[in-house]
Amino acid sequence: MKPLNPLQLARIAIGASVFAVLVLILGALTLNVLRDLQDQRSARLDNVQWTLSQVEIDFLRLQLAANALSPGGANLGDVEQVTQAFDIFYSRVDLLGNGSAYAPVRDLDEFDYAMSRVVSFLDDTVPLIDGPPEDLLQAAPALQARIETLRPAVRQLSGAGITFFSRLSDERRAEVLRTLVQLATVAGGLLLALVLLAIRLGWLNAQSMRRRAEVAAAYERVRVVSETSLDAVILSDETGKILSFNAAAERTFGVFAAQAIGKNLSEVIVPEHLQDWHQEEMRTFERTGKHAILGKGRVKGVASRADGTVFPVELSVQRATTVEGDIYVLVLRDISHRVQAERDLVAARDRALASERAKSDFLATMSHEIRTPLNGLMGNLGLLSETVLSERQRDYVRNMETSGRMLLRHVTDVLDITRYDAGKLRLRERPMHVGRMIQDIVDNQSGAARANDTRLSWAWEGDRVDWILADRDRIEGILLNIVGNAVKFTHGGQIDITATVEPGADPSGDDRPELHVAVRDTGAGIAEDMQARIFEDFTTGDTTYDRQAGGTGLGLGLARRFAEALGGTITLKSAPGRGSTFCVRLPVVPTEPQEDETPQAAIQPVAPVRPARVLLVEDNVINRTIARETLGRAGHDVTEATDGAEAVRLAARSRFDVVLMDVRMPKMDGRKATRLIRGGNGASSDVPIIALTANAQAEEQAAFLADGMNDVMVKPVLGDALLCVVDRWTSGEGNRPADPVEAEPLADLRQALGPERVDDLLGRFAREVDTLISKGPDADPAIIADEAHRSAGSAAMFGATALQGALGALEQAARDDLRGGADLTAAHHVARAEWARSRTALGL
Repeated sequence: MKPLNPLQLARIAIGASVFAVLVLILGALTLNVLRDLQDQRSARLDNVQWTLSQVEIDFLRLQLAANALSPGGANLGDVEQVTQAFDIFYSRVDLLGNGSAYAPVRDLDEFDYAMSRVVSFLDDTVPLIDGPPEDLLQAAPALQARIETLRPAVRQLSGAGITFFSRLSDERRAEVLRTLVQLATVAGGLLLALVLLAIRLGWLNAQSMRRRAEVAAAYERVRVVSETSLDAVILSDETGKILSFNAAAERTFGVFAAQAIGKNLSEVIVPEHLQDWHQEEMRTFERTGKHAILGKGRVKGVASRADGTVFPVELSVQRATTVEGDIYVLVLRDISHRVQAERDLVAARDRALASERAKSDFLATMSHEIRTPLNGLMGNLGLLSETVLSERQRDYVRNMETSGRMLLRHVTDVLDITRYDAGKLRLRERPMHVGRMIQDIVDNQSGAARANDTRLSWAWEGDRVDWILADRDRIEGILLNIVGNAVKFTHGGQIDITATVEPGADPSGDDRPELHVAVRDTGAGIAEDMQARIFEDFTTGDTTYDRQAGGTGLGLGLARRFAEALGGTITLKSAPGRGSTFCVRLPVVPTEPQEDETPQAAIQPVAPVRPARVLLVEDNVINRTIARETLGRAGHDVTEATDGAEAVRLAARSRFDVVLMDVRMPKMDGRKATRLIRGGNGASSDVPIIALTANAQAEEQAAFLADGMNDVMVKPVLGDALLCVVDRWTSGEGNRPADPVEAEPLADLRQALGPERVDDLLGRFAREVDTLISKGPDADPAIIADEAHRSAGSAAMFGATALQGALGALEQAARDDLRGGADLTAAHHVARAEWARSRTALGL
């Protein structure tokens, strides 16, 4: 039977309440009628009226007895009659004044007035009546006169009372009549309600019969659906006893329905190791009505088959109420195949991540192992070029420097390709001068073009748009690779570079303008079958052993990656013997002219304002010697340290103007040394620290800055660049802090998720980092490492690169602490300071 809904229950409750109220009213009215009839049957009211009339009669008797007295008479019998009549009249009046039956009439003004006169007469006459008979006889005339004057008051007293009680009797009869009418009305209402109830019950009975047929049909349909369902469907009562077990359940659990029905769920589907948990959950459910999985939708768990095999399932449990009580519907699905597929997927992901980590570690190692000796080679060549050399020796030195720069270029290309493929290539849009950039490329390649007897030139097509907002480094890398290839393969010909900025295709302005740069050469050209492959890594246009132009085949592949990262394209038109045309199309934003766009690295060093005290920390003796000689020739005072521990001692003891800190060193690396210097109160705790590293990966450089370093120089560190950086930081120009948050990632998030969702995520991120920072450096390093790792990932998502590096450094310090008792104080101090900057930048 279908349970009644709340509206039906409310209607029934209202009807029952009305019926009960009517019955109560009927009972109350019946009691009132009975009570009134009882009062009507009693003689109380008649006695009251008789007493009131008797007062006047008794007064007349007193008057007659008093009139019989004469002053000269000596008949004592007459005196006794007066005394007896007075006593009777007195008792009647006293009954009216003090009897409860006469209380209502005493409130009448006319009755009260008459009563006061009569009482006054009685009080004055009592001494005379109670005195000697002679006195009464002597006062007979006066008594007779006073009784005569009292007669109207007695009549008024009697008449007012009789009138009042007559009216009261009429009112009671009218009230009985009203009660009888009300009783008849309620009785009629009850009769009508009973008739309507009978009609309703008949209708409900018909409805019940119809619904019973519908329920039977619906039950049959549900049974068919349950039996044909691919998921196991089990019905049980509130004690867990199985009531129904469909065919899919038989297949899933390996037990027939006849065997399962009547047993408890724990005997059929609950694994042995979960029996205690299941029993405890059932006891909790009996006490509180709450269960871990009831009404929670689809949840994952495990079940067991008849043979004891435990397998993963996805199940849901819902409750249904019937006339027999609550039943519980369990729907279970065997997800063994899905779980195995997920495990395989996770394993594949872990292998891919491990491979990615191995690649990153390999590249970091390769970068260090190649750049470190390359730094020594290039540095020594720089120092050698400043000595007295013959012309042939200078040629050798120049050739060696050219080879070193080429090797450095190849290493940088490989690292850039790896960053792009890993999704870690960072783009930085800044105002740039297009014409100046192209002229720099032409100047850079002019020597090689002249060596090939080739003329190299460039020009604008259409209106000049010199200033744009774009990533100059990436655009320059694209064009330098394309122009360099054109110079390599063009001999005795012409290379023309043209540039134009075209407006967006959308007239509304939603499309950004595009920078088009075309590089046309009259070289050998590229065969059609090679044009698609020319942008692949390690592919060159000429693979023969006697090829005329060298190269690794990485340049065009890197140019293609840079163009795609910038949202642009590179197209090629070429034919053998007819030259080639490369066209680069990149979305850009025209901007206002800037005062100075000269890259900082290109600023030539000037003589230092004053000699600086430099602490040089480098374990490689060759690199240390080169840096010392370079700095010493510029007039700087150089103090050397061979590892991080020695650098910490020297920085605590002496005040330096700048610290040049190698990152990879034995005993103590540069990062830990920086954290200890910053965390201490030594003489040089606040001086600029410049990282010297062979690791060119951006995330690692961000971690260096988070450790407390102020700048990063990637090896090989050549003399001019080294002097320029030292001069910049010792003169105060390098002390301007960089923006801790990149605007572009946060803007992309707001566009993708919406401002409200991003603000919510930022709030959660702020609480997450606040919790981490509040733990302090003395907390469990394992917890610090895990939370710092998680927060660093969130910081990267919001573009807080500086904070990401600081948290990464804190994570590494915590893991070092787990392995060997490292100090977290410095790393925690840096993370706290960087969080304060980043929080302000994020507007939290």
